[in-house]
Amino acid sequence: MRSTRLNWTWRRWFSAGTVFATVLLLSWGGVVTSIEAGMAFPDWPTSLGSYNLINPTEGWWRVPAYLAEHGHRLIASLVGMLTVVLAAWTWWADPRAWMRKLGLAAVALVVAQGILGGLRVLWVSRDLAMVHACVAQLFFAVLVAMTLFTTKTWRDRRGILPATGAAQRLRRLSYGAAAVIYLQIVLGALLRHPGRGLSGGLTAMHTTGAFLVVGIVLAVFVVAEKHFDEVPTIRRTAYVLLGTMGLQFALGLATLLLTLYEVSGSGGFVAYVLLTVSHVVVGALLLGISVVLALLASQRRDGAGQRSAAESPKPKLASVES
Repeated sequence: MRSTRLNWTWRRWFSAGTVFATVLLLSWGGVVTSIEAGMAFPDWPTSLGSYNLINPTEGWWRVPAYLAEHGHRLIASLVGMLTVVLAAWTWWADPRAWMRKLGLAAVALVVAQGILGGLRVLWVSRDLAMVHACVAQLFFAVLVAMTLFTTKTWRDRRGILPATGAAQRLRRLSYGAAAVIYLQIVLGALLRHPGRGLSGGLTAMHTTGAFLVVGIVLAVFVVAEKHFDEVPTIRRTAYVLLGTMGLQFALGLATLLLTLYEVSGSGGFVAYVLLTVSHVVVGALLLGISVVLALLASQRRDGAGQRSAAESPKPKLASVES
């Protein structure tokens, strides 16, 4: 029994570590985009013709564009390896068939990400750079979900909603929030990637999207706060979602103002990079939190759509902890 508890604990921490590495990868990718270093190495899978992943060219870390792009490749390789290990561990140790399939989906996504990143370089395609950014956010959301599914909160079904009309409203709103936040991220990717500039139409759509996100997150928070005092997991997640949304809105506004006024000098450029990268990373966190809330809200008292670990035994392991 103790070894089983340790399995859940260690796998949860490993999954959380993979999420953290992915946040680092997203932030590093944001730097690559902000300083337009995506083509610093015009070849792939080699780097300046070298297959040496660690040191493709002497002193590459002293050249900002090289550091940004090759550092991104190194961290991406690390995330890929962590994802493969996590999927293999899940396949071996997790008694839930759907969870094992989710691990395989994570591997498929990270492989697709690597190929998209490589083709973006080989084809010098800004459109693929945008797709690469959007798939990265989906991959991050899958890792967040996998981490949630290893927690006692999920396995013990602590955040389950009562069978009420308010619960149905919260489910619909939380699903809608996750969808709207992801669409807003897609608009941000269209707006951000080099060569597209500050398109008036895209800027207007992204700004409108920001207010839609604010509206639906506020609606989620109001319903959770008003009706679910007895479900603290839901209420706490709604509070975190609201706070993250407020931070993201402030970062977006600051980024837009800085871009419009085009602050000159190295200080202005550094501020621009910091703001845009922070906006990208907090946007990913906002998506992840919205996915967590939507998944928690999806749990039902009859267990529809989910089987507990004890109900899905796997011959490779003894039964999981109760």
